Amino acid sequence: MVLATAPVPGISHGHLLVLLVQVGTLLALATGLGRLALRLGLPAVVGELLAGIVVGPSVLGGAAPAVSDWLLPRNAEQMHLLGAIAQLGVLLLVGITGAHIDLDLLRRKRGAITWVSLGSVLLPMALGIGLGFLLPGSMLGKAGDRTTFALFIGVAVAVSALPVIAKILIDMRLLHRNVGQVIIGAAAVSDILGWLMLSVVSAMATEGLRAGVVAESVGCLLLVLAVTAFLARPLIGRLLRPVARAENGRELGAATVLVLIVFAAAGTHVLKMEPILGAFLCGIVIGSLGAGARRFLDTLRPFVMAVLAPLFLATAGLQVDLTALKDLPVLGAALVTLLVAVGAKLVGGYAGARLGRLDHDEAVAIGAGLNARGVVEIVLASVGLGLGVLNTASYTVVVLVAVVTSVMAPPLLRRATGRIAQTAGEIERERDYATQLVA
Repeated sequence: MVLATAPVPGISHGHLLVLLVQVGTLLALATGLGRLALRLGLPAVVGELLAGIVVGPSVLGGAAPAVSDWLLPRNAEQMHLLGAIAQLGVLLLVGITGAHIDLDLLRRKRGAITWVSLGSVLLPMALGIGLGFLLPGSMLGKAGDRTTFALFIGVAVAVSALPVIAKILIDMRLLHRNVGQVIIGAAAVSDILGWLMLSVVSAMATEGLRAGVVAESVGCLLLVLAVTAFLARPLIGRLLRPVARAENGRELGAATVLVLIVFAAAGTHVLKMEPILGAFLCGIVIGSLGAGARRFLDTLRPFVMAVLAPLFLATAGLQVDLTALKDLPVLGAALVTLLVAVGAKLVGGYAGARLGRLDHDEAVAIGAGLNARGVVEIVLASVGLGLGVLNTASYTVVVLVAVVTSVMAPPLLRRATGRIAQTAGEIERERDYATQLVA
């Protein structure tokens, strides 16, 4: 006799209704506020994040608690539905970002980029770790000990946001300049180091600080990097070649790279590292295969950038509780963290640039440009909150740093680069760049 398996119950009418209203509300607000931010000369990420803050406990929760409780019920199953959509969005966003890292640029400018990367990562990380040991104990998450919390703050202070920096440089027509190339290269290295460090800290948060855990994390990282460099690249290249020749190659290619990014994220997750790292490395591999492979990801880019990424940022904003800043210790911690983050990145980037034999004005511009943290720090903060390393107060502080530094970067960079004269080579690259835009 064959026993029939009971069907899995479908999503309830109430849960589906709340999910649809959540997605529609957050996406509409994120799109509108993102466009408003652009009109004000700010990165769209500021407005998109603000959408979640408006709907979350900071504004709607205080103004209309009954509406807030219905829209954002304290129900894990309900919020996990929204979180799953946001997670897919951030994986694709990080994958697309990785695909647009110019490895040839890193090789050409490796001397200056190495010094700038070291200075702009090591000094902020060291000061951030020290700050993490000094912040009030009330800011520690329920699952994080002091050491893990301090390391996480160090990583959060040290990172730069490649997507935001790239957008700023393009909008300001600085991507073709020598200083812009060094900034984007150093930001790429900073992103890579940030994801690697996040994987180690995440393992420590779940397994505890033990020599074996750290060694296992480092070993897994080396394994992932080796597989990425020597196995994944030729296999993915061999897979995408027949896809490109297929009759519906563009659509099939888009589906293929999406599957690759998701499975790469699953692979690092199996190894107890962040799924984001796998998506990022997969994106780098796809980008290294040339414009044809990147074109598949570019097919997904409009939907990711217009829908999934804003939805992720708005969802991240839901966790921000600005009312926590009414607590003087939390407000003090936010101001000190912001001061350390901005000052350390400026000084570290400037010192690295000078060691890389760049002049004073270029060094100032590099320190200013690398200060934008935007999407990357928001992703880190979301991971820290999910792991229990951060609580609502410390999450709010980290996200506040991400927003403020993204707002500060364009005017600081504009002021710094105004004193740098263009070379003949830069003028030629600008002409080529303008021709590409027209084409």
